[in-house]
Amino acid sequence: MTAKDKYERPVFSLRISITNRCNVKCFYCHHDGIIPQKYEMTDDEIYRVAKVAADIGVGKIRLSGGEPLIRDDIVEIVQKISSIGFKDIALTTNGTLLGKYAHELKQAGLNRVNVSFDTLNPETYRFITRRDYIEKAKEGIIKASAAGLYPVKVNMVVMKGINHHEIWDMFQFCKENGAILQLIELLKTETCPDNDFFDEYHYEMDELENELNEISDDVKTRQFMQDRKKYFLEGGEIEIVKPMDNTEFCKNCTRLRITPDGKIKPCLLRNDNLVDLIEPIRLGYSDEELKKIFLNAIADREPFYKECAETAR
Repeated sequence: MTAKDKYERPVFSLRISITNRCNVKCFYCHHDGIIPQKYEMTDDEIYRVAKVAADIGVGKIRLSGGEPLIRDDIVEIVQKISSIGFKDIALTTNGTLLGKYAHELKQAGLNRVNVSFDTLNPETYRFITRRDYIEKAKEGIIKASAAGLYPVKVNMVVMKGINHHEIWDMFQFCKENGAILQLIELLKTETCPDNDFFDEYHYEMDELENELNEISDDVKTRQFMQDRKKYFLEGGEIEIVKPMDNTEFCKNCTRLRITPDGKIKPCLLRNDNLVDLIEPIRLGYSDEELKKIFLNAIADREPFYKECAETAR
């Protein structure tokens, strides 16, 4: 049975950040809401965390970073997690190493992948990432699709004056290479609170959504994903991801996160309620004892935006 918090929100999925390290330096990065860690969990410790999560009803695992493919043992990590029997194992990457690992990851049990890729223009890519890896990232997307990872989703953070004019070019690139385009609205976070920065680059997508509603062959709503919309047109798909700092996201949140150093993070938007899991693992706690730690962390979950509490009940 899937564990629920006191607001009756079930926890279906677990996102495990397996490293803080990354090989690009995107200027808008908010590090997935995770503060810098001193060390990383081993592959066996990651397996143990995932195994106990399965015991409390988690059915989906997502591996993230930093850049998860920077770890030399990434294939072994996926193999071990896959042996547990999750219905879905996903990975978020910048794609620059995906061409090297796509086939192996598919064979190891990875189901799908999200690739953070914001532009088709080499100069713009260099401006955003401070690196010249655009061809490697493209290759990663193409090889992931060819390897049978499905779906391959391209996460494009849309920024005014930088890449907003590339949306339809990116849609064509994704469609031609068997990928789904996810357009992500710029998020203001604690690590990037500057109003001038946000105002300069934030691109309002309401007008685009109105256009998509008019021209799409079909539109679907994902209930447990912030009620976000999926638009089907011209043989391809576009999904729009609105900022997470709102009541609708809190009401529908079904995720727990694990930091690279093995702490349960009940809420993406908070760092003051982390629950240590790695120390009990290293002290030899049983699966039942670890399960209780998980369940207590879930019991303490509450919406970051309290105004959604009553509607979430």
